[in-house]
Amino acid sequence: MMRFYWDDAYPIAQALRAAHPGVDPLSVDWDTLHRWVVALPGFADDPRLKDPARLEEIQREWLEEVLAHG
Repeated sequence: MMRFYWDDAYPIAQALRAAHPGVDPLSVDWDTLHRWVVALPGFADDPRLKDPARLEEIQREWLEEVLAHG
């Protein structure tokens, strides 16, 4: 199983796209995004970290994934 850490924005984005198909990443608020990230199987970082810059990077990568792959 892949292990995810906060700095793994692209793999996290791929996992979120798979876990939440059809969701517009821009419609997800920071609290929900944080919950979804730490709930991913393989998330191995400190769940108490809630850095808006990291969440924004994950959201940006997720949006690019959705735009690139539908």
